[in-house]
Amino acid sequence: MKLDVITLDNGKAGSIDLKDEVFAAPVRKDVLARMVRWQLAKRRQGTHSTKGISEVQGTTKKPYKQKGTGSARQGSLRSPQFRGGGIIFGPLPRDHGFELPKKVRKLAMRAALSAKNKDGKLVVIDAVTIGEAKTKALKTRLDKLGYGSVLFVGGPELDQNFVRAARNLRGVEVLPQQGANVYDILRQDTLVLSKDAVKYLEERLA
Repeated sequence: MKLDVITLDNGKAGSIDLKDEVFAAPVRKDVLARMVRWQLAKRRQGTHSTKGISEVQGTTKKPYKQKGTGSARQGSLRSPQFRGGGIIFGPLPRDHGFELPKKVRKLAMRAALSAKNKDGKLVVIDAVTIGEAKTKALKTRLDKLGYGSVLFVGGPELDQNFVRAARNLRGVEVLPQQGANVYDILRQDTLVLSKDAVKYLEERLA
């Protein structure tokens, strides 16, 4: 299938052939959901931690005698029923990630790209570059294009002027081609791919 290629100034820069197997695949919502859950699980730090009774600082002395006080018998002030005591079965540092087959991850990426294409939210640009690192200049161009929430996927090396210009714009994200992922594609309203990114994704996913 053919798609027009534009410039950042909304000019025409020819057209490009997109592979149907990558950009017109079935949109599997179940696979997309699995992929997003996998990505978010991998992002979790898993550093939350609590102390058990053996790790809490404090005396090991019996707080009061066993009988005759009228209170329940106690053996330690580090027990969980006391303020500042240990936590029973509390969270410990761990990895929240889980395995997801490579073919499922590829299928999810194809589904995400195809979903954007199906909704008319896929744009191919000649290059993700800008002459000067000016946020105002980039915002003017994006306003003319009508992009509010947008993800730009450039080539293997990002243009630093473009990165600096986009850094302070809310709703604008910039990634290199190797960093393209399902979660960020779905999170933004419009997906803008450079011609280099299209070629890379087709080689990676076809």
